Amino acid sequence: MKAVVFDKELKLVNDYEKPVPKEGEALVRVTLAGICNTDYEITKGYMGYVGILGHEAVGVVEEVNGPDQSLVGKRVVPEISYGCKEADCEWCAKKNYRHCPERHTLGIWRKDGVFAQYFTMPVEVLFEVPENVADEQVVFVEPLAAALEINEQLHIKPMDKVIVLGDGKLGLITALALNAQNLDVTLVGKHQNKLDIAKAQGVKTELLSNFAIEKIYDVVVEATGSVSGFETSLALTKPRGTLVLKSTVAASKEFNLAPIVIDEIRVQGSRCGQFPPALRMLERGKIDLTPLISEVYPIDKAIEAFEKNKEKDVLKVLLKM
Repeated sequence: MKAVVFDKELKLVNDYEKPVPKEGEALVRVTLAGICNTDYEITKGYMGYVGILGHEAVGVVEEVNGPDQSLVGKRVVPEISYGCKEADCEWCAKKNYRHCPERHTLGIWRKDGVFAQYFTMPVEVLFEVPENVADEQVVFVEPLAAALEINEQLHIKPMDKVIVLGDGKLGLITALALNAQNLDVTLVGKHQNKLDIAKAQGVKTELLSNFAIEKIYDVVVEATGSVSGFETSLALTKPRGTLVLKSTVAASKEFNLAPIVIDEIRVQGSRCGQFPPALRMLERGKIDLTPLISEVYPIDKAIEAFEKNKEKDVLKVLLKM
C-alpha cells in the first residue's frame, strides 16, 4: 500500500506492508486525512518517532478481527490514542486513554498513523460518523474535540468574558466551538484573512495590533504556541481568572510567572478531548470547518502537500487517498 513514512527523512513508500488487524482491532480504508502541525514537528525530531505519520483521518471499516462485526462497512473516525486496557489501569478504566502510561498514539508514538491507504485501531476508539457529516468536516474532529475539552475541564459561566489568542487552526476551531455554545468569545490574532473565517460565523474578532491589553477576561485561551503569546495571555487574565494553555510553549527565554501568584490565576493545561461531543456538534451543523481547508492533495503528492503546509497563510492541507 502507499504510505507517507518518516525515517530520518519524509518519503512516500508505494509498497508498504498492509496492516493486519489484531484481535479486537479493525482494518480501516482511509478516504481523507489532515496534516497537523504535530506531523511537521515530528519531521524535525519531535518524539523521536519513526513510521507512518498522521492522526487525523476518516475512513471505512473493511474488516474487524472479533465477534462484533457491526462496524464493517461503516464510516469512522479514530481517536488518536488507545491504552493498555489492563484491569488496574485507572486511565483505561475511565476510557481516558491519552494518559495511559502504556498508550499508543497514531502517527506519534508506537503506532503507525493514517497517512496511508489503510490503518488499524482497536474498535473501542473508532466512532461512527453521522451520515450528514462530510469527510471534509470529519477530518477536523480531533482538533474540535481538543477545543471542546475546555468545557470538560472547567465550567464557563454564561456571563464570563472569554478570549482566544491565536488565529491558527487550533485558535480558530476553539473560538468557533466556544461561540457555538453561546459563550461571549473574542478571537484575537495577527491575520485579518484568518480572523474573517471566524467572523463570518458570528465570532467577535480583533487584530492584535489594534487590541487593548486589559486584565478583564475570566477565561483566556492561549493558542499561539509562542512565548510572547503566553505573556500576552497572562496580561489579559483577570485576578482569579483562568488561563487555558492549548499549545505547548517551549523556549529558553525566562518567564515572569509572578502574576500567576499575585493575581491568583488558575492555569489549566488542555490537550485532547472526547470525540462524541465533537461529532454531535458537526451533526447538528453548529459550525462549518471547511473554510479552514487550504488545499487537497492526492497521496501521490504527499511530499508537496507537506511543503504547502509550511506556508505562513495556509491553515489546513488534506490528503486524499
